[in-house]
Amino acid sequence: MKLYQGSPENMGGREEREVRTYAFLDSLHIAYERTDHPDMPASSMEICAQVDRILGVRICKNLFLCNHQETEFWLLIMPGDKPFLTKEFSKKVGSSRLSFARENYMEKYLDLHAGSVSVLGLMNDREHKVKLAVDEDLLKEDMFGCHPCVNTSSLRFRTADLINVILPAMGIEPVYVKLTGER
Repeated sequence: MKLYQGSPENMGGREEREVRTYAFLDSLHIAYERTDHPDMPASSMEICAQVDRILGVRICKNLFLCNHQETEFWLLIMPGDKPFLTKEFSKKVGSSRLSFARENYMEKYLDLHAGSVSVLGLMNDREHKVKLAVDEDLLKEDMFGCHPCVNTSSLRFRTADLINVILPAMGIEPVYVKLTGER
């Protein structure tokens, strides 16, 4: 794996959702670096650790959640090495009985598949059906790592660009939470 500046020169063979992601970031003049790993989809924490070493940043955990009635949806981004406790997060956001949402909702609202969940998928949620929660510990990092809506490439860019440029461009006002991961 190598590190590249910006979007690929040749978009041939790339999924449309990935191409859309690069176009979106480029339209905002966001500086980003990319690594491609088509033979090694980042589908496990072990593979993500290898990608992290290339990027020089930790790719965060992205959890797509919903309430029991499947009427309230959350995308939680948090440090990858922090344990996730459903009860703790549910209490912080005032929503009871949150659990992992079914993949069909992920596709419907974010145009994403399991294993490629990314905060950048929120650009596809024009009706703002999905709320974003950001663990405050992510704000301590200078750089932010995520997928460009596919898990065969990974990006890094400034955390400040995520908070101050990308999210506002999507019309997203995140809810900030301080999760401990302690029982």
